[in-house]
Amino acid sequence: MKKIKTALISVSDKKNLKPVLKLLKKYKIKIISSGGTFKKIKSLGYNCVEVAEFTQSKEILNGRVKTLHPKIYAGILNKRKNKSHLKDLKKNDYENIDLVIVNFYPFEKTIKGTKNHDKIIENIDIGGPTMVRAAAKNYNDVVVITSTQYYRNLIKELNDNKGFSCLEFRKNMSRLAFADIAYYDSLITNYFNKICNVRFPKKKIIHANLIEKLRYGENPHQESAIYSTNDKLQLEQLHGKHLSYNNYNDIFAALTISKSLPKNKGTVIIKHANPCGISIKKNKLQSFKSALSCDPVSAFGGIVSCNFKITKDVALELNKIFLEVVVANDFDENALKILKLKKNIRIVNSKNFVLNESFRFVSNNDAILVQSEDNNFFSKKDFKVVSKQKPNKSQFENLIFAFNICRYVKSNAIVIASDESTLGIGSGQPSRLDSCQIAISKMKKFSNNKNEIVAASDAFFPFVDGIEKLIQSGVSAIVQPSGSIRDKEIIKFANQTNTILVFSKTRHFRH
Repeated sequence: MKKIKTALISVSDKKNLKPVLKLLKKYKIKIISSGGTFKKIKSLGYNCVEVAEFTQSKEILNGRVKTLHPKIYAGILNKRKNKSHLKDLKKNDYENIDLVIVNFYPFEKTIKGTKNHDKIIENIDIGGPTMVRAAAKNYNDVVVITSTQYYRNLIKELNDNKGFSCLEFRKNMSRLAFADIAYYDSLITNYFNKICNVRFPKKKIIHANLIEKLRYGENPHQESAIYSTNDKLQLEQLHGKHLSYNNYNDIFAALTISKSLPKNKGTVIIKHANPCGISIKKNKLQSFKSALSCDPVSAFGGIVSCNFKITKDVALELNKIFLEVVVANDFDENALKILKLKKNIRIVNSKNFVLNESFRFVSNNDAILVQSEDNNFFSKKDFKVVSKQKPNKSQFENLIFAFNICRYVKSNAIVIASDESTLGIGSGQPSRLDSCQIAISKMKKFSNNKNEIVAASDAFFPFVDGIEKLIQSGVSAIVQPSGSIRDKEIIKFANQTNTILVFSKTRHFRH
């Protein structure tokens, strides 16, 4: 147990200081502070020694140098039982600092609020992290507190032990302090990578906040948690049990597709992170019905993501089937009441969810694969008509719709579509031919569509057999990436069968 006699407080976030100051006064703990924190402590009516008075050294460089002084660091870093350290302290008339309460300049808030480089640089804290690092290193003798959320831990510890702290508490606070320093430094590192346009630096630093520990992972024997690079997710759960690992996985798969669709249009149904039905019909109710009709069997127990505000009529239709999660760009009052009638359904508001230009990470063992997201919006200029037969406006729009969906389907991927809706989706097969067969089988099983149908492939057909199978099923227009050594054979076959063939300039595997 270590008695706390002197505390150094230097905080950017000055909230909730009063209970801590009251505690320190209760146990007759001397307080040292600087700048705005010193003024705040005095304004709250508590005694405090200013750092400049304590060190007999005035702040310089407009406050850039104030706590960087041997008297501060010797007081923090000395080993209390080391005779040589004690001798140095006595020789220089230095005293112990037993408690360091420091939080850093708001760098993260600053980079979110401004692009002014000079202002951002001035919000890189130097003294704060340095004092915290020193105190955390010397946890055997010193308590370090780096956030207002830890104040209650400190208050409990000192009250339980009458002004003393135990080793286990100091060690745990040290652990949290080093994490806060690493997080802070990662923000700065990533900022400099961004302004220097370095997308793949030699050392990749990833920062994230724990959102919640989940009940389990993909299976009950696996541990799991969800983290975010923000303080919280851009999602608001309105009803239902806690979201699981698999729920989150499906929600993000659904939202990745939903947010690629036209504004306020589109219904996406997901099962095991794969789409099993999508529609962008303007009528919201018809959009859901069309998405569901693509594969109503797979939709059972799935996730629905509506890229629009859900109204009463849509909610009534949603309640006719078993769904794990309903996600939407908000819900009207009546819709929410109807959906909440089902006790176990999870309802999630995604109106604040925005797709950004982030990276996709896949980790295996001690390796991490990193790539930019495949989230560019398509337009006609991204495609080239290579067949003699040309698509009309409606066909071209359906081809682009199908191809956009295709890139979110696990490879090998085939999407058959008509009238702004999917009719059949073949996913995750080692053979592209098998994916064609699955998509065709789904269409024949569930669809009574009488309109013209189109198909999309996430990569080129290596042989004619794939597009031949699609044409035989009634497909009149196909879009695929170019790049096969047999592209000319594919074009020739399309012309022989009066099939529209469009080449994409990009491939879209998704493994």
